Amino acid sequence: MTLNGKSIVIFSGLLAASLSGCDSNDSYPTSTTQAEIESKSVPIITIGTLKFKDLNKNGQLDPYEDWRLDSATRASDLTSRMTVEEKAGAMMHGTIALNKSGRVDFNATDAEVNQRFVNTFITRMAGDPQHISADNNTLQEMAEKTRLGIPITISTDPRNHFVNDPNATSVAAGSFSQWPEPLGFAAIDDTALVKNFADIARQEYRAVGIQMALSPQADLATEPRWGRINGTFGEDNQLAKRMVQAYIEGFQHGDKGLQPTSVITVVKHFAGGGPQLNGLDPHNIYGKEQVYPGDNLEYHLVPFEGAFAANVASVMPYYGQPIKLWYKDQLIEEVGFGFNKQVLTEMLRGRFHFTGVVLSDWGILESCEGKCASGISDADIAAGVSPWTAGIGMSWGVENLTRQERVVKAVEAGIDQFGGTTDSSDLIAAINQQQLPIATIDASVKRILQQKFELGLFEKPYVDETQAVKIVGNSEFQKKGDDAQRRSQILLQNNNDLLPLALSGKKVFLHNVNASVAARYGLEVVATPEEAEIAILRVDTPHQNDPHYPFGVSVNFGQLGFDDADTVVLDDKAGTYSGSEDYQLIKQVKALNIPTVISVYLDRPAILTNIVDKTDVLLANFGASDEAVLDVITGKSKAQGKLPFELPSSWQAVLDQKEDLPHDSVNPLFPIGTGIL
Repeated sequence: MTLNGKSIVIFSGLLAASLSGCDSNDSYPTSTTQAEIESKSVPIITIGTLKFKDLNKNGQLDPYEDWRLDSATRASDLTSRMTVEEKAGAMMHGTIALNKSGRVDFNATDAEVNQRFVNTFITRMAGDPQHISADNNTLQEMAEKTRLGIPITISTDPRNHFVNDPNATSVAAGSFSQWPEPLGFAAIDDTALVKNFADIARQEYRAVGIQMALSPQADLATEPRWGRINGTFGEDNQLAKRMVQAYIEGFQHGDKGLQPTSVITVVKHFAGGGPQLNGLDPHNIYGKEQVYPGDNLEYHLVPFEGAFAANVASVMPYYGQPIKLWYKDQLIEEVGFGFNKQVLTEMLRGRFHFTGVVLSDWGILESCEGKCASGISDADIAAGVSPWTAGIGMSWGVENLTRQERVVKAVEAGIDQFGGTTDSSDLIAAINQQQLPIATIDASVKRILQQKFELGLFEKPYVDETQAVKIVGNSEFQKKGDDAQRRSQILLQNNNDLLPLALSGKKVFLHNVNASVAARYGLEVVATPEEAEIAILRVDTPHQNDPHYPFGVSVNFGQLGFDDADTVVLDDKAGTYSGSEDYQLIKQVKALNIPTVISVYLDRPAILTNIVDKTDVLLANFGASDEAVLDVITGKSKAQGKLPFELPSSWQAVLDQKEDLPHDSVNPLFPIGTGIL
């Protein structure tokens, strides 16, 4: 077989050899079926009629190389053979460096794999699945040549959710199948659909050599100003519990834990990342406080019950620093969840009996200093400097500790692996200085390695690049994604039963809708609202944006929702308000008194009070193509969604609600569950 232009040796087939074992260890099976194994450079050991990979190249079969043994036994044996430096490297979760063309920078990655002994990385490589799969194969070949031959686990943030681009007529060739955001699945509330989506995404991930999903997000959208709501399943904890469980069962290919066809899921962010003070996100120094004015921690734990029921493989705690939070008559230490032993050991490991890997969020070991704390300047922005290049650090509550002290506190709290770093020097120092028991380190390393064994990576780390092209984004998968985009839309208002609307032959004014797509529906696109018989406008949820910080403060979605504001002042710097231009256009169209359809992309709750009287039809979507929106408008398909969160009626109602309580704003414009069917 040829992969990446190179020959690969594969051994498989049905063999029923009666063996006494490769040595005197009676725990070895006496008969078995040959496992399929792949090797590009690792020698093959033959025992009777069975083949094994000599991963450490010592000429003999060691227990961790024996695919007949269970994953726990193999992980224990491998851990016992690792140096302190190799163990520390396994506890790092790095980022694959990319070159200017967007492909893997193998020189940079080689240093991480062979000098720092890191074997888990996140990939942000996009584009052609043949390139992604080929580069991932090369990474596995690199890992095969290391001292112990430990394969690489490759993770990713979500890849399958639709982002509207009015200049694109279709999903780019070779891209992953496109579906609504998780909020859209919550709007439909169909667990079978979520499981089917996750199963399809699983197939696409594994086809290109990705084995870990840094998802799902089990956080609840109880604070409407929070900027990460689009990754949640809304604010109803029971609905979110159903969605989270189905999502994990689809990605992990069942509810029995990991198997060779699984993708590891990392449910986040324990113990619930939604109740941020004033909705400000803890990626930023000004948003680190997590608060519970409604004493409602238990409500936020419920979605994680769905994850544990599905035997989720990994858990990620959030950055947030809990303030005045009580649990079982004890005040929770006011440090970020990644440093919190009460949360990770007593609650996660103890109460919920979680036995998998605890992966920290990115950057919790680093300090937020200089421009991380103050934000970049206007001059920096003019020069093209990004806030992300200024350095980030989210060590909230332990800012006074050294990096090595933070490592010790996090491991003692329950962290197994550190996200976003390959610098294991402080962990090595802590081990060598006996600040951390080697038994604690070994337990973490075993959990990490056991997942690799359960996924079958030691036997089959490579993927078929030709098949990757056929699987990723294929027409059957995308057809199901398109259907979900249509179903997930919500009809909030339909004055005079305007929908379904006959469009053929009508002159239409479009905003953020592709004219070529509209033409396929028989519409004649005109340049101005004054020329039109119908107006179809697509707009986004209004928000304020401060470009001086990595996450800005886009969390505040506008003090009056859609209104006449155009600029705001944030931290003495000018920011932009994203609702004003759209609102001016809406008012212009309203003055012409032509039938109007507005579709709002809800990446979080919006205040729509100022536009419900300026449109005949109001639709909400959570990521949908122009085709999906027009299919609903024309009646070709039906919007089946219901709001997974409430839409407040005013900014004051937002200010008066409590961060940790669901749907508690006074007189919401549209209550949770609204949707005309």
